[in-house]
Amino acid sequence: MCELFGVCSQNIIQANSLLEDFFSHSEKNPDGWGLVVFRRGAVTLEKEPLKATRSRYLKHRLSESVEGENIFAHIRAATIGNMDYSNCHPFVWDDAGGRTWTLVHNGTLFEPDAVTRFSKLQKGTTDSEELLLYLVDQINQRILADGTEPNAEERFQIVDKMMVELSRNNKLNLLIYDGELMYVHTNYRASLYEWNQNGTSVFATKPLREGAWVPLPMNQLLAYRAGKRLRCGTPHDNEFLDEEHDINMVYATYSEL
Repeated sequence: MCELFGVCSQNIIQANSLLEDFFSHSEKNPDGWGLVVFRRGAVTLEKEPLKATRSRYLKHRLSESVEGENIFAHIRAATIGNMDYSNCHPFVWDDAGGRTWTLVHNGTLFEPDAVTRFSKLQKGTTDSEELLLYLVDQINQRILADGTEPNAEERFQIVDKMMVELSRNNKLNLLIYDGELMYVHTNYRASLYEWNQNGTSVFATKPLREGAWVPLPMNQLLAYRAGKRLRCGTPHDNEFLDEEHDINMVYATYSEL
């Protein structure tokens, strides 16, 4: 499966050692890598449809300091979508109010009907990008209805409702950042961990060598800002379990690409 990495901090931190450890997991996730760094309003997005440990660019990038308050990284094991640049995470999209949304996702939508209508708008062919477009559409509908951009609490409610609805029979391990809040959700056991220290929360699919990692609460949206957990969403019972028919569906879809 893909792996996720995230940082949410009240201060600018250097993440090189954590990122080097994270990207070393690409032997089992060879279908692309991505990195986005948010620092004092500036954003740097870099990604490549290549195994991270084979990327000369990434090697040079990590030889210099990677610093930011908020950071996402992703290594991909493709299930839906070819090994192309446009299918590498993170995915980025702006809502109608000009707010930029960024998403990294580990999972598959086995019941994707709610998001497939966005396939003509997306740049790639992944269900993860469709998921982001669905979210932005929900925000845009609120903007159109109210005439103003939703505030942080209203945005959280929109994302929370979406997680409860779409997590049924879908694997939704993801990190989302809207420029203010970082949203975290997992409904798959032992697949997303947190390490919190000195005003910094770090997230990873698997515990890294540095830090004291604890499993994140399952089946509930969490929101962070400046390294602190601010909100907990609606608990749900939609734990994703590996079922043979779901696994077969993935392989059948992938074999047609």
